[in-house]
Amino acid sequence: MAQEIERKFLVSGDFKPHVHRKTRIVQGYLSSEPARTVRVRIKGDKGFLTIKGIGSQSGASRYEWEREIPHEEASDLLALCEPGAIDKTRYLVEFGGKTFEVDEFYGDNEGLTVAEVELES
Repeated sequence: MAQEIERKFLVSGDFKPHVHRKTRIVQGYLSSEPARTVRVRIKGDKGFLTIKGIGSQSGASRYEWEREIPHEEASDLLALCEPGAIDKTRYLVEFGGKTFEVDEFYGDNEGLTVAEVELES
């Protein structure tokens, strides 16, 4: 079973001079039940289906399963998702030997910028 260990941070200031890649992402949730979220995502020209389980007691890790699916199927599944699709650009920033994923949100979440880093332990 794959475990995800990550930390998230609110971002302020200009991080864009440090970006080495960016991708537009649109995603929605078929299920937002905390014990088992099911997410559909279009990332650039690829589609993905992701299932995440409930977090550990400490909140430091949780089960994650993800598979690439055809773009057309992801697009069809987005139409079935709960209201409130998420639209964002993901920027990759290298810092301190780690890759941070910095998400800049649009639409209802306009102005929100969050960085996430995945850890091995």
